[in-house]
Amino acid sequence: MFIVVFSIRNIIFTNMLKSKYYVIGVMSGTSLDGIDLIYAKFNFSKNWSFNLIGSETINYAEHWKTTLSGLVNQSADELLHVDIEYSKYLATVITKFIKEHNIEFIDFISSHGHTALHQPQKGLTYQIGNQQILANEIGKKIICDFRVQDVKFGGQGAPLVPIGDRLLFKKYKYCLNLGGFANISFESKNERIAYDICPVNIILNHYVNNLALEFDDKGIIASSGKINIDLLNQLNQLSFYADEPPKSLGLEWVKLKILPLIDSFQLEIKDVLRTFVEHIAVQIAANLKDNNAEVLITGGGVYNDFLIDRLKFRTSITMVIPDNEIVEFKEALIFGFLGVLKERGEVNCLKSVTGADRNHSSGKILLPSP
Repeated sequence: MFIVVFSIRNIIFTNMLKSKYYVIGVMSGTSLDGIDLIYAKFNFSKNWSFNLIGSETINYAEHWKTTLSGLVNQSADELLHVDIEYSKYLATVITKFIKEHNIEFIDFISSHGHTALHQPQKGLTYQIGNQQILANEIGKKIICDFRVQDVKFGGQGAPLVPIGDRLLFKKYKYCLNLGGFANISFESKNERIAYDICPVNIILNHYVNNLALEFDDKGIIASSGKINIDLLNQLNQLSFYADEPPKSLGLEWVKLKILPLIDSFQLEIKDVLRTFVEHIAVQIAANLKDNNAEVLITGGGVYNDFLIDRLKFRTSITMVIPDNEIVEFKEALIFGFLGVLKERGEVNCLKSVTGADRNHSSGKILLPSP
């Protein structure tokens, strides 16, 4: 809301921004663990703070897992159809969340959607679940589709969480997320630097699914396997790891580079898991350069005790694992916060992170049709 006050001597132009926002944040990651929803209050008084009021993960039904894992193979028409259906599904999930948590005050809903395609080098990124029907069905303002503008400006469109790391979790030198992919965020020479490090749960879950399990509980199966040195070396020599940031990973890269390489070795699943856990630990350790600093670790990989043990083995850095709600819902929380920054017209995409040609306020706003 803008107020313009005229006086005889001068003109005062004041941008009246709120100091409190009640927001629902929605996130669906590449590991297909489900849809994460949070309800939070964001407060601004010189610095940003938050109160995480409610949270929930809605697991995907099997048909949605199958559909979402195969999006890269869909035609443009098929993708549009899935996009509309997924937007309807998200609307149902969010509406149920609002009712079950008795949520009365909502400034807006800030939603990531689900990444269908991510090929920023080709100027392409596509998140489904951001159709107008989402706002119409819920009857609330939606802020969404945060990646497209950044790619248009020459950026990677990812990662987007680092602005939240900078403003909400500034006390930590490093913020490390162990989700579908491992990504890291930190300050360097007064700029925020962030990038994807390597795949994590998107690979581990893929192989353990062959054992009719959703995930390797505490990394027990991986711990029982043996490292295949040849595979480990070939994984570590993939060209992506030598690239300088900004850089990001997507499902397409995994299917092109990682899965065929692993499958060519025809290993037992426990040995695949053991080798890949070591690969993750090697790559992450190589990116934690300040041994005297604290690293905040979040994401589902935190519960893989064996992975955490291997990280501790390969680095002497102090690892901080917060309470479970932050571990599991930090990304959904920050996507809620990205919406707040967009609502205020403030920067939520950093060129130092994505490689775009400018800092900018990304996302589109959907208002319910009358």
